[in-house]
Parts: sequence; structure tokens; C-alpha cells
Amino acid sequence: MHVAATGSLSSAARELDLSLASVSKRLSALERQLGLVLVRRTTRSQSLTPEGSAFLEHCKRILAEVDRAETLAAVSQRTVNGLLTLSSPRAFGVRHVIPLVIEFRKRYPELDIRLLFNDERFDTIEEGVDLSFRFGAPPDSTFFARQIAPNHQIICSSPSYVRQHGSPMSPADLQGHTCIVHGTRRSSWPLRRRKQTFNVDLSPKYIVNDTEAAQELAQAGVGICLGSIWNVTPELETGKLIKLLREFTIPDEPLYVVYPHGRQLAPRVRHFLDFAMIRLRVVWRQVSANNERILAVESEGRKHAARSVVSLALGDSMPDPGREIWQQPA
Repeated sequence: MHVAATGSLSSAARELDLSLASVSKRLSALERQLGLVLVRRTTRSQSLTPEGSAFLEHCKRILAEVDRAETLAAVSQRTVNGLLTLSSPRAFGVRHVIPLVIEFRKRYPELDIRLLFNDERFDTIEEGVDLSFRFGAPPDSTFFARQIAPNHQIICSSPSYVRQHGSPMSPADLQGHTCIVHGTRRSSWPLRRRKQTFNVDLSPKYIVNDTEAAQELAQAGVGICLGSIWNVTPELETGKLIKLLREFTIPDEPLYVVYPHGRQLAPRVRHFLDFAMIRLRVVWRQVSANNERILAVESEGRKHAARSVVSLALGDSMPDPGREIWQQPA
């Protein structure tokens, strides 16, 4: 193109800051590769052959398309648009991911969003998933994971189940109760108290592949389930579910956002990742505070019940310590 624009090999060489011999050698190599003569060479001037003119026009069009592609790529790096594909466990997705994407899309209305909610692990790369929300670390180094927040798991049931069947007092008691499990027929719940671990092997009466289904069954009063604090806190607040075996804990499976390792993140993915990290950490603080309040209320309720039992046993002869302190003169 420089030879055609300047009209000579020597002028093209000066413009490209190359030697005349180097420019001549490159032109000859191109002509041999194409099997065409592109430039007529005389001692006084050089001009394009008809084949050279046609080849030049094709090259101009190609370079124009390259410039356009580079411009579009640069614009896309600053624009949040296109298709964003997200995956998560179903209950978490319904409760937490949907509110996120609604708010995020209000900011970027040109964005399309695809949601895949599934409790079972699947090939997210094959499905074209940009970001996955998962409890527990990724299975291998193929993925990069950023921890968002903890995830406490609790054992719970409805108040009606406890009234009818009683409350388990130890992990071993769970074997005599109707348990609802997520996963396989043979399941084990690892419970801890202080430094002791109790692996309780269960023979569940209900096996589900959806954590929300397990929670619905528990609310219906048919059994005991294991739930994530992210999902069951509202039901604990309303009293639809109550926490059992409060002195025991279950190992955490923290909440992570996961994406393929080594992949350059598109602006829509990068912006949503930052947005979700901030928003979900705010939600976690609210969930954690609500759970602490629930535990405090339950603790106070147990203390009140214990005082009532003592009072009844003594025939109301024992004064209420709280009332006595309240009535003391200032």
C-alpha cells in the first residue's frame, strides 16, 4: 500500500524507515506467494499492474474491517450489554439472585440476563455460564473462586412437628425422627459441640433434590431438615421454623462466586461481579444480625419458661426476680 501511495519503492522505504533493499525483497516475496506481478518496475518509476490494483482494493477493505472491529471491541470494553449467564442453587437464586439482577438491569437496560437455578452440579463451561454462586469451594483449579460470606447451616423443624414428636436432645436422637435430606438415600449430618464431632447416619423418610422443597416439607410439619441460614432466616423470624439442637454446629460451606480460571471478564461480567459482592455482603450482615436477634429472643423465652416452671413447682411462693427489681424504689 505504501508503494502505491508514494509511487516508488524508495519513497515507500523512507516512509517506513526501511532500506530500499528490504522493501524490494518483501514485495518480491509477496508476489511469489501470490503468483502475480503486483508492481511494474522501471528505472524511472513503479506502477501497479491491474492485478496489483485489484489486490490493493481488497487490502483496503480488509484493513477497514480490522479498524472497525478494533473500534467495536474498544467500545464493548466500556459498555455493559450482551448476554449475562448466571447460575446458583435454586432457593438461593430465587431469594437472593433475582433481586440482584432486577436492580442491576435497571442500571444497564441493554443487558440480557439468563438464569440457571439448579441444586445439582453441572458443566458450567459447556452451558456458557459467566458466574456461578455456590456454597463450598470449587472442585478444582479450573475455576477461580471469591468468597462472599459465611454460610451457617442449622437443623430445624416446624413448631407443630415438635409438639407432636418432641425435640431431639442429642445428635443420636435424630435417628428416631423423620428427617428430610437433600441428596442421596444414605446421608450423614456432621454435628460438632466444642471439640467433639458427631456423624449421624440417617435413614431419611424424604429425599429431595431441591433445598427449598426440603424446607417446605419441614414447614408442613412432616419432619426435620438441614437449612442454610441464607434461606431459612425469614421463616425463623416468623416462627414457621424453629432451630433444633442449638448447642451443636455444622461445618460451614461458605458462599462463593465462581468463574472459569484465566478467562478475560467482559465488562458486563466484571461489573456484575463487583455489584454482587457488595450487595450480598450487605445482605449477609442483615441475615446474621437477624439470626442473632432470633437466638436472643429464643434464649429469653427459655429463661422465662424455666422461671415459670420453678414458680409453679414452688406454688408461686418464689417472687419473680425481674418484678422485684423493677419495683424497687429509685
